[in-house]
Amino acid sequence: MTTEELLKKAEEAIKLLKESKLSNYVISKQTHISQSTLGNYKNGKTKPTPANTEILLQFFSNENELAIENEAIPLNQNYIINVPLVNQFAQAGYLCGFQDAAYIATLPTIPFIIDHEAKGNYVAFEVRGDSMNDGTEESYLEGDRLLCREIAPYLWAESKLHIRKWDFVIVHEDGILVKRIIDHNVENHTITIHSLNDMYPDRVIDLAEVRQIFNVIELQRPRRR
Repeated sequence: MTTEELLKKAEEAIKLLKESKLSNYVISKQTHISQSTLGNYKNGKTKPTPANTEILLQFFSNENELAIENEAIPLNQNYIINVPLVNQFAQAGYLCGFQDAAYIATLPTIPFIIDHEAKGNYVAFEVRGDSMNDGTEESYLEGDRLLCREIAPYLWAESKLHIRKWDFVIVHEDGILVKRIIDHNVENHTITIHSLNDMYPDRVIDLAEVRQIFNVIELQRPRRR
C-alpha cells in the first residue's frame, strides 16, 4: 500500500471519528487507543498510525456488531490483492516500524490470488525456522509466504479468538511468531501458543507483550526440488 493510500485511509478514519456520536471514553475503552490520542486525531494535531487507522476503521464498521473477524466479501473480477511483504530479514525492522506509514511504504509488495477479500489490514509474512514443520501437509516450511489479516486489538482483548478455525501470526515484542493458539484466556489476557514441531514446547504469552495478531488466510510456497 502506498503512502498516499495510507494517508487516505487515515483521513477516512478521522472523518468517522468526528462524525461518531460515541464519546472518546467509549471508543478508547473498545479500541485501547487513549482518549488524548483520539482527541489529537479529532483536532488535527496528529494523524492515526497505520495500525490505529485499521483499528478505527474496523471499530466503526463493527460499531453495532462486535465480531472476532470480518467475514469475506466479494472482490472485484481480478481476485488479486497486493500486500506488503515482511521477509525473514525484515522482521526485526517490522517490530519497530509496523506503526510507521513511511516504513510500511518501503516494504516490497506481493500479489495473492484469492476468492474473497476481507476488510482490514493485510500483510504477508515469510516463515522463518522449522517450529511449524512436523512433516505433515499442515506444515509451514521456511520460506513459505503467508497472507495474513490483522485482528483489531479491541477484539482479541475482549473476545475469544477463533482458535479452531485459523493459524496465527503473532507480532510479539520478542519477535514474529507463526503458531497455533490452543488457549485464549480473556480474563487473564493470555494466550497459549503451540508449535507443530514437538521439539518446541507450548508457551503462555501475556497479551500485553503482543503488538499485533493476524489470521493466516493463504499460503504461497516457493517451488523446491
